[in-house]
Amino acid sequence: MKHIVLDGLGKAFGNVEIFKDLDLEIEEGEFVVLVGPSGCGKSTLLRLIAGLEDITSGNLLMRDERVNNKPAKQRDIAMVFQSYALYPHMNVADNMSFALRLSRVSKSERTRRVSEAADILGLTDLLERLPRDLSGGQRQRVAMGRAIVRDPQAFLFDEPLSNLDAKLRHKMRGEIRKMHQRLGRTMIYVTHDQTEAMTMADRIVVMHDGRIEQVGAPRDLYGDPDNLFVAGFIGTPEINRFPGIIDGDKVVLDCGVTFPMKLKSNVPSGAKIICGFRPHHLSLSSDGPVAEIGLVEPTGEGLEMQVTVGALDVTIVANEQLEVKVGQQIQLAFETSRALIFDGASHTRLR
Repeated sequence: MKHIVLDGLGKAFGNVEIFKDLDLEIEEGEFVVLVGPSGCGKSTLLRLIAGLEDITSGNLLMRDERVNNKPAKQRDIAMVFQSYALYPHMNVADNMSFALRLSRVSKSERTRRVSEAADILGLTDLLERLPRDLSGGQRQRVAMGRAIVRDPQAFLFDEPLSNLDAKLRHKMRGEIRKMHQRLGRTMIYVTHDQTEAMTMADRIVVMHDGRIEQVGAPRDLYGDPDNLFVAGFIGTPEINRFPGIIDGDKVVLDCGVTFPMKLKSNVPSGAKIICGFRPHHLSLSSDGPVAEIGLVEPTGEGLEMQVTVGALDVTIVANEQLEVKVGQQIQLAFETSRALIFDGASHTRLR
């Protein structure tokens, strides 16, 4: 069942258009992540869904009901923000139950809901503590608990982990995913961190300059991007870009590499292209183009290397320890079957 549908949705602040004609369907119980660079419109879109901003054009449907003018409090949605926004003079239990008190929910029901949410989030032993006595991760869990006790049909998350350190972010990603699995509610999560998107989402919505560039499962966006922006935004380290041309049924890169390639559509010889190779699809060889190592970063089991090929900066990820050093001349091998070919001008995918 379609839970949330964007039908030609648009938003402008005065003469400044944030986005227009956005179309998206979100299934009941789905975990969807909106990802993209700062300023692409993802947080504004989340606020429109929440009812915190007015819709300029198009329609927003929730379970087939048009909700453009429906107040936020009537949309049965809970939102978790980047800032924890906890009341400093209230303990954890009171922070979590405050909205229920305002709604005149009985004390016994408040206690039951807070107890269940605390159990889900591992907060049972912290219910009497004040926010100042909690770590950043614990405060964020309280903020999520405050949303859970309302028992909404959908949760909206606006970059909730951006204030946490890397280790805690990793842990909290797992906590949110487990919460989704346990509750089975629709969740929409906004982030600019593509690692969060890849590890948490059922589907990712990639946004750029107020447009939806592509929607799909994490694996599909990584292996089958529609354009160069999606290919560059999804995947860490970022994809390598090699300029070149099409020569009949071959790709000829400026760095001297030539290989056969069947494209999706007819592309005339001489057409300029950009060939993308993931860092994991390059390796060292004995007969490829010459590169010079500029940086070597051990990653535990392997290495990440920054090298220069002519005027290009290229990243290589090796899943083994190699005896290499900065300044060393090496030669590259290309896993050509994994090449992604993009039009040199429009950056749309050719193969």
